[in-house]
Amino acid sequence: MNPTYAEVEAALLGRWPETRLEPSLERITALCRLLGDPQDAYPVVHLTGTNGKSSTARMVDALLRALDLRTGRFTSPHLQSMTERISLDGEPLTEEQFVEAFADVAAYAQVVDDSQPHPVSFFELTVAMAFAAFADAPVDAAVVEVGMGGSWDATNVAHGKVAVVTPVAVDHARYLGDTAAEVAVEKSGIIKAGSHAVLAAQEPDVLDVLVRRSLEVGATVLREGVDFGVVERLNAVGGQQVALQGLNARYDDVLLRLHGAHQAQNAAVALATVEAFVDAELDADLVRAAFGEVTSPGRLEVLRRSPTVLVDSAHNPHGVRAVVETVQDAFTFSPLVGVVGAMADKDVEEMLRELEPVLAHVVCTQNSLDRSMRAEELGELAEEVFGEDRVTVVRSLDDALVRAISMAETGEGMEEAIGSGGVLVIGSVVTAGEARILLGRGPAGGAA
Repeated sequence: MNPTYAEVEAALLGRWPETRLEPSLERITALCRLLGDPQDAYPVVHLTGTNGKSSTARMVDALLRALDLRTGRFTSPHLQSMTERISLDGEPLTEEQFVEAFADVAAYAQVVDDSQPHPVSFFELTVAMAFAAFADAPVDAAVVEVGMGGSWDATNVAHGKVAVVTPVAVDHARYLGDTAAEVAVEKSGIIKAGSHAVLAAQEPDVLDVLVRRSLEVGATVLREGVDFGVVERLNAVGGQQVALQGLNARYDDVLLRLHGAHQAQNAAVALATVEAFVDAELDADLVRAAFGEVTSPGRLEVLRRSPTVLVDSAHNPHGVRAVVETVQDAFTFSPLVGVVGAMADKDVEEMLRELEPVLAHVVCTQNSLDRSMRAEELGELAEEVFGEDRVTVVRSLDDALVRAISMAETGEGMEEAIGSGGVLVIGSVVTAGEARILLGRGPAGGAA
């Protein structure tokens, strides 16, 4: 008899967490071998990068499904439910399917546990579950997002037909390096012999690392700004209208229901990825239809109106900078009140500095994880950046949301406010997910 979903959650959470790393592919290789190497049963689009992976993965998934291909998608972390990590045909596994995927793999994981110096981790087990579920479906293509880095990430037992590298910046410095170029070395490990390497716009030293890796293994390099890119971009109601230059054609009048230049760039990367995957020009109407259905929960997502509440899962300075640029470009809130809850191991001070120009006031809070920076400590950092008068500390995220919404509605203490106010919830994937729950949103894994 299979366990319950709650029992599966507990079993997974009882394993090594994603934050505890032991750089080796031995355990996942052994586990996949026992499962019959399911990752080799279908072609793979493999994505890495510092920011934009999940949004790009969802776009790639939508385009492939528009081509009548059956897809599997693995992304991490999840916003609200573990089931979001594994999707078939654009929809997350049901709890029953997730339990079945776990049951199919659990006994083999125990064999590996008994034969290795370290047990199979939470992330390794979910990767194996995804690979096995995709093989069982079976899928025509798997869209697989790296968890952290590249070379030593558990997903790297797969051989990507197309390797995608979204913009690279410093994050997880403890594990990946203190400079973007050092991070790029680790991420370049997903570029395999004979593959297509689709590279988003990168800093010169990062691009050099990625191109050298591609040349070493004989991969075909496709670069944003050279081989494909965004031609035009105009803000539109509910998103933006873009013209994209693909590898084989130009695609005009594409409505993207996502805000920001970075999402337009993600769309260009996704388009080039699918063109490379099928080695053909795509039907323009198909492209418009596919992009028209794409959503990206937790990425500048509007959770309510009057006042507008936006939630974004950005958790490093590079991601926060993209959010700030988008807010300035696409919205006209006055005042804009921030609700910030971040993990203690992140560059929180720099994130606050990126936010300072657009936030009239910041409410410092914390999420439910032990890794979350205490609200009081976050408040002290915020006061150094914003000044004491622009900072409020509210430990409970629920109460922090209520406080920020009230301030945005009334302009309390912000006499210079001239229009309708808004709230921006930011700082962590966990904070974003918990805010979605508190504001009545369901699981975030679906395609639209």
